[in-house]
Amino acid sequence: MSSHHAQLPLSRRGFLLAGTGAAATLALTSSPARAAGGRRPFGRFGSPAARLTPQTLYVDPRGRGDHTTVKGAVTAAAGSGWTLVLAPGTYRETVAVDATRTEATWIGASEDPRDVVIVYDNAAGTPKPGGGTYGTTGSATTTIQADGFTARWITFANDWLRADHPDITGTQAVALKVQGDRSAFHHCRFLGHQDTLYADSMALTSFARQYFSHCYAEGDVDFVFGRGTAVYENCHFRTLNRTDLAAAPYGFVFAPSTAGANPRGYLVTRSRVSSEAPDAHYKLARPWVPSSDTTARPSLVVRDTWLGPGIDAAAPYTNMSDSFPWQNQRFAEYRDTGPGARITVPENRPQLTREQAESATRETYLGDWRPWKESC
Repeated sequence: MSSHHAQLPLSRRGFLLAGTGAAATLALTSSPARAAGGRRPFGRFGSPAARLTPQTLYVDPRGRGDHTTVKGAVTAAAGSGWTLVLAPGTYRETVAVDATRTEATWIGASEDPRDVVIVYDNAAGTPKPGGGTYGTTGSATTTIQADGFTARWITFANDWLRADHPDITGTQAVALKVQGDRSAFHHCRFLGHQDTLYADSMALTSFARQYFSHCYAEGDVDFVFGRGTAVYENCHFRTLNRTDLAAAPYGFVFAPSTAGANPRGYLVTRSRVSSEAPDAHYKLARPWVPSSDTTARPSLVVRDTWLGPGIDAAAPYTNMSDSFPWQNQRFAEYRDTGPGARITVPENRPQLTREQAESATRETYLGDWRPWKESC
């Protein structure tokens, strides 16, 4: 998130093999046969010889599909309504789905997100060929701008590590940036450190709706952020340890930048926040008011969610900029449980009333769109 962030060097990333650098292979915990795709790399989702639909493309790094890269398949899938079935493997590439490629679906063929990993290692401060740096948005491994995108059983990762690049101060490294309306992610993982999951929109005036169900996201600084209207249901957020910082806070889970005109921002419901860091070393959230939109009023409701001891229960919120205190934004909780949810300083933990909570639901946030009813 631009220049607000101080230099933040090394932290451990759980999905990297110990002792390896940024180019390390990912520690996929599936069996070797599953990871290789076995004899049926596309599982129950057909094959090039038995296509589910004429608009289904099969991707396999070992050459048993229509394409060996996700990018190649996206390029071929021009227009609306394409399905990509991804065989198990590590796809080291950047991928962008532009606004014209609507109603796309990506399926991890093994139905286990650990098996299908799209990963790259650009950071905001990484030099670009031809000059300049990528910036936060440009660092994204995967960018989704089209409406109606759905992904299932896929890991989106950015394995850039601060320790490998002590000369780079722009340490934001996005795994997924999603901007389209009606973007749904089921049983997906988002792995990174700073700015892992960028749930955003295409413009200040577009209130893009997004739905994350049974997903896992990990990171340290602002690792779920942006101005999207996003519902996170039955998700698991995990805060990483830091060996480079002497004191708390190590980071912040959520950093919404909701437009002031948007009545709803992030809703976290029936989820949990765990940590591998010491107790009380993370804030639950801080508001991001971008320099490009000083009228933003970040909105976050966390309800019916378990907050582990990693969250600072006495002061779970803090400012990103003192010009925009978190108390002036739209942060609230309702019926949260766990050691990180204990209300010890009531003024630091605004709570919804029962009446307010009646409208803090996925139905209210997402309107006429019902992604939880979709089947694969």
